[in-house]
Amino acid sequence: MQRQFRLTRSTDFKRVRRDGKSNAHPLIVLIALENQLSTTQVGVAAGRSVGNAVKRNRAKRLIRAAARDLHPQIKTGWDIIIIARAPIIQVKMPQVRDALQALLQRAHLFNDA
Repeated sequence: MQRQFRLTRSTDFKRVRRDGKSNAHPLIVLIALENQLSTTQVGVAAGRSVGNAVKRNRAKRLIRAAARDLHPQIKTGWDIIIIARAPIIQVKMPQVRDALQALLQRAHLFNDA
C-alpha cells in the first residue's frame, strides 16, 4: 500500500473509530468513514489480543497485501480502518483477501465493475 493511500495519524484513527460505521468478520473488522478527498485511505491495526509482536506484524502484512490487491476496486472518498482479530494468524492470504472483499461489499465500498 503506497504511503499516500494510508492512514497514519492517530487523530485520523480516532476520528474514523468514533464516527465510522463498522462491519465485522471472524478474521477482521472494517470501519469506514466518508472523507472529503478524492482518494481512499486505509489504516491497519492489530491489538495485543492477536498475539506477540511477530504475530501482530504478520497479521498487518497480510491485511496490507490484501488491501493493496483490492485498492483499485474500492470506491474513492473513504477513510477505512481494518483491525485484525486473533484467528487471522491461522489463515493464509486468500482467506484474508476473501474476508476483506466480503466486508467491502457488505459496506457498499466495493466497485463490482
